[in-house]
Amino acid sequence: MRIALIGDGQSPHLLKWARALAATPGVSLWVASSRGFLPAFDGLVPMERRLALGTQAHHAGGNVGVLRSLPRLGRWLREVDADWLNPHYLTSHGTLAWLAKRFWRLRARIVGSAWGSDILVTPWQSAAYRLLTRRVLRACALCTSDSSHMTERMQVLGAGEVMTFPFGLEAMPVAPGEKVPWLFFANRGLEPLYQPDRVLTLFARVLAVRPEARLVVANDGSLRGALEHQALALGITHAVQFVGRLDAATQAGWYDRAQWYVSLPASDSVAVSVLEAMAHGGIPLLSDLPANRELVRDGDNGCIVTGALDPAVLDGLLPRGAGIAASNRAWIARHALFRPAVGRLLDRLNEWPKA
Repeated sequence: MRIALIGDGQSPHLLKWARALAATPGVSLWVASSRGFLPAFDGLVPMERRLALGTQAHHAGGNVGVLRSLPRLGRWLREVDADWLNPHYLTSHGTLAWLAKRFWRLRARIVGSAWGSDILVTPWQSAAYRLLTRRVLRACALCTSDSSHMTERMQVLGAGEVMTFPFGLEAMPVAPGEKVPWLFFANRGLEPLYQPDRVLTLFARVLAVRPEARLVVANDGSLRGALEHQALALGITHAVQFVGRLDAATQAGWYDRAQWYVSLPASDSVAVSVLEAMAHGGIPLLSDLPANRELVRDGDNGCIVTGALDPAVLDGLLPRGAGIAASNRAWIARHALFRPAVGRLLDRLNEWPKA
């Protein structure tokens, strides 16, 4: 089976898909990137099976530069002659796949992979985006989604068959050792969508009654300067550490030590970072979103933060930390490992007759 991935080759998430597909016997993998490629692709997909378009896709739209690369992509895909095109992020790379198939008369079918805001945010910003998303979804023989909530929204927009599985872990981490009881970890992007200002406000309330509490804020983004000023204004700088972007091993270390994992975006599907935190035994504190409620039963295996967090809620969860960690890890092992899910997807693709 010849599969052409289309996405951002500088994204670790696309790299994860490439690893899973490349490791599957009987799959011949090709990858087109709207930008360039992470170094890890070098040992995974030969250069002759890769195309770097050198553009920049913006999740908020305005992807004219990406569309200018369409002729080059179309010609390349015609030479590849794939059985399946697998675009990731439907309002940018999905559009490219649909147009390339149409205007270069490709025999390939499209299996489109939605990532979150391409379904939950962008289509609802304007009628034009909604129309585009509907058209891309109709062009897909099959779609993938990482939450039941997002699948429902895709079907409202006209999607046909959708396979739902979390964009999960490649392997279960070793069970963590002893947790630091009042250590909080947050690693979503420091951008408005992820509402990191709410993370600081939540932590300030905890710190007021638990002076031993500490917060580690990983990742980076346009709000970092504003957040550092906010921490100063809240009087919590002594207890907050901004550590920037982390490599996988360093991040795993923080996951292992932190008792609490905080993620409060305004919109989200099932986030990989939340799955990682649960696999490392952290107790998740999540914003009130449908996809988050697919993972967390409020007050049982974590907390859904609906307003200003009452620190007493955490006092109730902490004594059960070890049991919560064991339960969440077991759920991840059963439902959120990535390669078995990709294997099921490939089994479904193999059921289609050759185009």
